Amino acid sequence: MCYNNIGDNMKQRMDEIIEILNKANYEYYVLDNPTLTDQEYDRYMQELTQIEQMHPELKRSDSPTSRVGNEVVSEFKKVTHEIPMLSLGNVFNESEIIAFDDRIKKEVKNPNYVCELKIDGLSVSLIYEKGKFVRAATRGDGVTGEDITHNVKTIKNVPLTLPEDIDIEVRGEIYMSKEVFEALNENRKAENKPIFANPRNAAAGSVRQLDSKIAASRNLETFIYHLPDAKKYGINTHYEALMFMKKLGFNVNPNIEIVKNISELLQYIEKWTSKRSSLPYEIDGIVIKLNDLSMQEKLGFTSRTPRWATAYKFPAEKVLTKLKDIKLSVGRTGQVTPNAILEPVRVMGSIVSKATLHNEDYIYSKDIRIGDVVSIIKAGDVIPRVEEAIIERRTGKEQKFVMDTNCPICKMPLTKKDAFYYCLNEKCDARSIEKLIHFASRDAMNIDGMGEQIIEDFYNMGYLSKYSDFYKLENYKIELMQLEGFGEKSITNLLDSIENTKKNSLDRLLFGLGIRHVGKKTAKILSQHFSNIDLLIKATYEQLIEIEDIGDIIAKSLIDYFSDEKNLNQIEQLKKLGLNMNSKIEEINNNENFINKTFVLTGTLENITREKASELIEQNGGIVTSSVSKKTDVVIVGANPGSKYDKAKQLNITIWEEQEFLNKI
Repeated sequence: MCYNNIGDNMKQRMDEIIEILNKANYEYYVLDNPTLTDQEYDRYMQELTQIEQMHPELKRSDSPTSRVGNEVVSEFKKVTHEIPMLSLGNVFNESEIIAFDDRIKKEVKNPNYVCELKIDGLSVSLIYEKGKFVRAATRGDGVTGEDITHNVKTIKNVPLTLPEDIDIEVRGEIYMSKEVFEALNENRKAENKPIFANPRNAAAGSVRQLDSKIAASRNLETFIYHLPDAKKYGINTHYEALMFMKKLGFNVNPNIEIVKNISELLQYIEKWTSKRSSLPYEIDGIVIKLNDLSMQEKLGFTSRTPRWATAYKFPAEKVLTKLKDIKLSVGRTGQVTPNAILEPVRVMGSIVSKATLHNEDYIYSKDIRIGDVVSIIKAGDVIPRVEEAIIERRTGKEQKFVMDTNCPICKMPLTKKDAFYYCLNEKCDARSIEKLIHFASRDAMNIDGMGEQIIEDFYNMGYLSKYSDFYKLENYKIELMQLEGFGEKSITNLLDSIENTKKNSLDRLLFGLGIRHVGKKTAKILSQHFSNIDLLIKATYEQLIEIEDIGDIIAKSLIDYFSDEKNLNQIEQLKKLGLNMNSKIEEINNNENFINKTFVLTGTLENITREKASELIEQNGGIVTSSVSKKTDVVIVGANPGSKYDKAKQLNITIWEEQEFLNKI
């Protein structure tokens, strides 16, 4: 492009400022050694903004002004990873770490490992072409992720231009620091918005915003830890790859270490287990990778994980707090669950103020009392539960728990079945709200934007009481727009999302109806056997139990549900409102190798995950079940297939190796 003298001067000055600011970003965010003061940085940024406003045609794609977030996308596009983004296998104790080392030693003499902190964030892939940042994507299912380029551009320690003119992909973790997380939640509290549970959730929610200004305001950061196809750049070890990426301007965690034996490896884990809480960001384990890239290639991969790496997961953290009260909650099936109301305490990076107590028997067997100091543990680092009462801390003022015999919401008498109490009142407000929440949930109808609090508010305001009411909210659009926290745009988006769910597959609707014992998988099996809901409604008990994986309990539950006139009236209303009631058979590829055949997967697949294989079978007209029987048509086997393979041979069932399956697909 040709510029006049003023334009040429402006372009030259703009290039100078961008070089200064990019260097400053690298020094500040990667080297932690800034040479520009904040005032100098702001002054250069202001000058660059003015030049770009005066000459928008000169603006570069790698301009630091992109960091403020000025791009809005209408949807997240799907991205296919050329090299799959696999997750790591886990080990949980010293003996499992030693077993991992022993497996490596069978193939590699005197292995060296690189130990890294396992950042608790969101995995990301960054793509550069000729040194320019062009795309960022989430891991997704490992094969297909989502394009989040517009948001990742706003992360200040992601370089937009590299010092070398190369094509490269790097992978790492997007995270939010503890300090930023605390400030974000304080602001959300002040604005009466729901707070984030932990920094990982906050980071994930930030990069999944359509408006990049939101992501820009969240001060996200990255650590880069993997270079796919590293040998292409003349690199022979993982540690060299980390140093190469650091040289290119990526933020590589400084706490990496090469260890030469199992003793040094265990020392590294012990050190960072004790220092974990002092870090400015959350970690949930230690990553252990074989350093030699040639040996990595030799060991290869399973269908899900590399054989040359693993992640040591920290033991579930146990903390003490006071049990202030025990409150009962009512689920959509009427099951009443006692919950511990706690003095708020931080466990594994999130604030916990409530935890499950399972049932009456659990409380009595552990002699848990109101007023006790109790230990809280996060099972699998996810679900908080009360582990035990600290008896020696009792003062004598603690109160024994007595189970209420009436529903805490509708006050109707409870009925005990096995270890649980149930409210059998179908009109109980708590049950009604939980049913509506389930219907709108991600795995059911997936009404985007219809969160639990909104559903409860709309229920209490009289807008929602049954499933069909979701599809009548359009009639109250003006009233809804007047509600605090809503506006025309948010209500329009919500109503559009509701309208879009009318096209959902039948299995989503079946799951959303909340039929007892009908989970996601069962709903999908039923939708494959019945082309529309009317045929399912008319199905007899004998017809239902003939279906693989539909046993006596599920069959009786379906018969009971469809014998209830109220349920049939609800389905009829949904039908009149335009919801899809048919199995989407037209979307199935009628592959003669699969159509109407029943498949069982067993063993470890090397080139595809079991989940993806199941999805492909269903897309091609087949049905996936979990057990081998005379009704099974084909058993697909991977490595170490086990008893299902033996049974298939006994029953003379067709057996496909993984490659044969892929060829037929």
